[in-house]
Amino acid sequence: MTVRIYVPRDAAAVALGADKVAAAVAKEIADRGLDAVIVRNGSRGMHWLEPLVEIEIAGERIGYGPVKTRDVVSLFDAGLLSGGDHRLCLGAVEEIAFLKRQTRLTFARCGVIDPLSLIDYEAHGGLSGLRRTVGMQPADIVKDVTDSGLRGRGGAGFPTGIKWKTVLDAPGARKYIVCNADEGDSGTFADRMIMEGDPFVLIEGMAIAGLATGATRGFVYIRSEYPHAIQTMTEAVEIARRAGVLGPSVLGSGKAFDVEIRTGAGAYVCGEETALLNSLEGKRGIVRAKPPLPAHKGLFDCPTVINNVISLASVPVIMDKGAAYYRDFGMGRSRGTIPLQIAGNVRHPGLYEVAFGLTLGEIVDEIAGGTASGRPVKAVQVGGPLGAYFPRALFDTPFDYEAFAAKDGLIGHAGIVVFDDSADMLKQARFAMEFCAVESCGKCTPCRIGSTRGVETADKIASGIEPEKNRALLTDLCNTMKFGSLCALGGFTPYPVLSAMTHFPDDFAPAPMVEAAE
Repeated sequence: MTVRIYVPRDAAAVALGADKVAAAVAKEIADRGLDAVIVRNGSRGMHWLEPLVEIEIAGERIGYGPVKTRDVVSLFDAGLLSGGDHRLCLGAVEEIAFLKRQTRLTFARCGVIDPLSLIDYEAHGGLSGLRRTVGMQPADIVKDVTDSGLRGRGGAGFPTGIKWKTVLDAPGARKYIVCNADEGDSGTFADRMIMEGDPFVLIEGMAIAGLATGATRGFVYIRSEYPHAIQTMTEAVEIARRAGVLGPSVLGSGKAFDVEIRTGAGAYVCGEETALLNSLEGKRGIVRAKPPLPAHKGLFDCPTVINNVISLASVPVIMDKGAAYYRDFGMGRSRGTIPLQIAGNVRHPGLYEVAFGLTLGEIVDEIAGGTASGRPVKAVQVGGPLGAYFPRALFDTPFDYEAFAAKDGLIGHAGIVVFDDSADMLKQARFAMEFCAVESCGKCTPCRIGSTRGVETADKIASGIEPEKNRALLTDLCNTMKFGSLCALGGFTPYPVLSAMTHFPDDFAPAPMVEAAE
């Protein structure tokens, strides 16, 4: 019986040598005349174990990792194809604590299947949601998504069903579904993992959105820094089109929906929905004033749904299992699961999907395993480069949209970056302003000028120039940017700056004078 050997094709694993490991495994199979085949799967999200090589034996996956090319010969010598004992053996992959404790709904297939095998996808529950959807009325589809409590996973947390209903009810001969895959936040990689490891779930989610709103065409806008995702999504769309999942008659329903892949050009601001629309139209990626909202007047002035990758990838399980099933996970108004992306100075970086409600302390200390350096945790930034810095005193905050907002923070795209006690929070605040200044589209004055003045003011504080006056000025700049900017780039930059000033005031104090010895 042919043995399947899984070696990830995910960009994170490739960066750590997965392609070289796969080549070495292929050589050993050929040289030893073994009956085995290599499957390039996605990542399980346990990045400290990548490249993670898995062997399927009697329906169970045995893992080895992290595997280097120099380990491959010894793995085969130890009986890799029969799950032989080796110093890199991790046992049954599903029993690894980091993976076992998760609630994987959106990422259920990621790392499990061949990403470009529609047969694999269907064998693991794929297309079940779409098959149910094609026989439903658009309003009933929208109701299911609304009742599930799904909110936008891109950062805003806006109820997905309300956005869809707005587009469904909007008049227009043409409507569009736009997937925002311009994942530019530091410490985030969930969108990329889905597109590289389970692309058909995103395609299925977009097709359901199209049937729900009357849109017949969709676009996936992927950042240029994701070449592996672009290639995988492009191939997956072609496969889906040939199989009749996309095209003039979705699954033979007579209802049309097709998808096109578009590549961004490296501008962070194009993660903002209206700047993204301008870029898709071939214009400069600058923010549009709202209203009108994209749901009324979006791509090419037509009603448009703009959702993040994870939002759309969460829809198939809702339509398959039902709104109540999804809604039963989570807390408060934050329903379902959230893919936590754990990065920075941690022992166990990676993706952890779980229902809303874990405290920040549980995530950092238990799941992430504390700092890789062994030093105390000083700050945790949640929500990308525009997220607030939380000190240990706020580690009892549950991971929930409203709970974070109540502490002047935001969940954003659920990127979590951990810093130990060697971090200088004044430098981190300066970085936030500098990041905004570099990435600003330049359309509005508070963002364009405020961020530049913010860098200058932070430098004055660091140099000990009128520190009290300049701390007050930096606070005033933040308030102007927060309430006067056209979009979230300028509006959210104050979060990291003000939180750093509030929770770590010692880092903004002038250095004590050292008296010369007599």
